[in-house]
Amino acid sequence: MYHLMKGLYLYATSKEEYSILLLGLDNAGKTTLLEQIKAIFSASLHPNLKTVPTVGQNVSTITLPDLYLKIWDVGGQHSLRGLWQSYYASCHAIVFVIDSSDVGDADLAKLAEIRPDEEVDGRLQECRMVLEDVLQNEDTEGVPLLVLANKQDREDCVEVVRIKEGLVRKVFEGEKGGSVRDSRVLPCSALTGTGVKEAVDWLCSRVKWNKEARPPVMR
Repeated sequence: MYHLMKGLYLYATSKEEYSILLLGLDNAGKTTLLEQIKAIFSASLHPNLKTVPTVGQNVSTITLPDLYLKIWDVGGQHSLRGLWQSYYASCHAIVFVIDSSDVGDADLAKLAEIRPDEEVDGRLQECRMVLEDVLQNEDTEGVPLLVLANKQDREDCVEVVRIKEGLVRKVFEGEKGGSVRDSRVLPCSALTGTGVKEAVDWLCSRVKWNKEARPPVMR
């Protein structure tokens, strides 16, 4: 009887846990974003904004009233991107962070016409190819995708609407865009925290909506 009651108690008090995969090129602001998320949802923490490039991964579990978010911040250096695919099958959502102050002066509307061997300013072309590669992997099929246009606090940033129309939409509509999925593009500043809570709110709603396809872990 004791074990039965204990089991029922643990079941009644357990919460769903969802894994969020934080991706993007190096220096996009992923680790700073994770620090802001930790601080926003913890009354006792202050964000550590003096981050260094991630070599490997950082992982943190965020406790929310009705669920846990286990966030995996994986290094974005070219040499580490081959490791990303080992996380795809177990993640419940992907956040792709773009440094909107480092996309150069290329015409975003013409991005889809740029050849892979063609030189462009900034890292816009690299963002497109990396995001396409993520979407083409069969283990990411149907996984909600949030694209964050980070560093919107900077004067030299590209507006989120231009990134949405010129980069993200071109990726999804292109032949390498993969299947249609639940996705959104949002502006944010990991440095100031602007837009971070809205991003987390969207993730929570979408992983719960998609939990039949990607069941959560109970803990």
